[in-house]
Amino acid sequence: MKMWDRKNGKTEETRLELCDLRGAAFAESEAVRGYVPDSSSVNSDNDWIDGLRLITACSEARFALMQDNCRHRLFTYEELWAAKTNRALTTGPPVLSIEQLGCRTGLRTGDRTRHRLARRTPRASG
Repeated sequence: MKMWDRKNGKTEETRLELCDLRGAAFAESEAVRGYVPDSSSVNSDNDWIDGLRLITACSEARFALMQDNCRHRLFTYEELWAAKTNRALTTGPPVLSIEQLGCRTGLRTGDRTRHRLARRTPRASG
């Protein structure tokens, strides 16, 4: 999103961002961004950040509020498994076997049991 400003007789382009909390537009240069745990989130380009959602806020205070809200959400490994499996089945070449699915998702049969027992939440980075 872009906005055009006139300053000193010149037209300048200002890129806009949306606050995930308020939905309000603000200058991209003022954005506060970071990752929060979210078991429904998988990334199409980088599977290293699966289970983390990038959030954008218009201020440090609103970012802290969103982080706190996400901290209280239940992280469900089965939901993350479902999201990873959906990505594997809907992108790239068709998956023909359970072994191929395991390779594409990075999930193994033993992982399900371990995750059920551990129930730990990944740490978010700021």
